[in-house]
Amino acid sequence: MLILEFGILGFCPSREAAGLEVLQGPEGQVWWELFSIVVFGSIVNEGYLNSASEGEEFCIYNRNPNACSYGVTVGVLAFLTCLLYLALDVYFPQISSVKDRKKAVLSDIGVSAFWAFLWFVGFCFLANQWQVSKPKDNPLNEGTDAARAAIAFSFFSIFTWSLSAALAVRRFKDLTFQEEYSTLFPASAQP
Repeated sequence: MLILEFGILGFCPSREAAGLEVLQGPEGQVWWELFSIVVFGSIVNEGYLNSASEGEEFCIYNRNPNACSYGVTVGVLAFLTCLLYLALDVYFPQISSVKDRKKAVLSDIGVSAFWAFLWFVGFCFLANQWQVSKPKDNPLNEGTDAARAAIAFSFFSIFTWSLSAALAVRRFKDLTFQEEYSTLFPASAQP
């Protein structure tokens, strides 16, 4: 298993993370990007159906256009957020100030927790609307696999974004330790 030198935002000294090395750094963000692509891609591709008797499309989730719109919006915005934090991850080693690093990690904690909440809401909303969908609206079961995939990957995204927040909390503790250590033992005082 690949052991990474950098966490999602910076150096991660704890390598005994019980197999979490793969979810740290840019390689880990690929999973979050993939999950968001699956959610919005499956809804955009097969989330809307045409009825022979009606002239317009309707959402596969109980004919509720808000369900499809929420899934697509959260998926696209989560993907863009992943790209933003991927750029920050590349730039992070160049940040020399511990205070600026702490700000970046604090933003990572807040954004990751916020996205975990949005994915939780999305999972509950999509699962509920799928549960109350009427079989007569989709007699040929078109797009059912895509609808289930969007629900499943919304569920998986809750845990990946929560894990991201937990790893960011650990990085914040490491940065706080580094700041205290550099205050107590300045580099100029070393022989």
